[in-house]
Amino acid sequence: MNWTVLNTEEQLAEIINKSHSKAQVIFKHSIRCSISSMVKSRLEKSEAPDSIDFHYLDLINFRSLSNKIAEDLNVYHESPQVLFIKDGECIYDESHMAIRMDDIVEQVA
Repeated sequence: MNWTVLNTEEQLAEIINKSHSKAQVIFKHSIRCSISSMVKSRLEKSEAPDSIDFHYLDLINFRSLSNKIAEDLNVYHESPQVLFIKDGECIYDESHMAIRMDDIVEQVA
């Protein structure tokens, strides 16, 4: 897994813009949550396709950015949470133990 760290609103705008040409995934991770750590580890052990850019947000240290993501993409905040962004919109989101690489990859098709 090759995460791009997400920690600014400018990066968020760039991710949304890039989603018009390439699928983007944001993983909102709570560094204090054991479930979030387990999900992150499971994702990192999976094979990530080159057709998707993966971004990692430490939502404990960047809570205001996490809120901005929820607002801009019109999703309810959860943690951990994965957001699949295509054509400027979040077309799939999932949380907790339901986060699986296979389900993320299915969204590309």
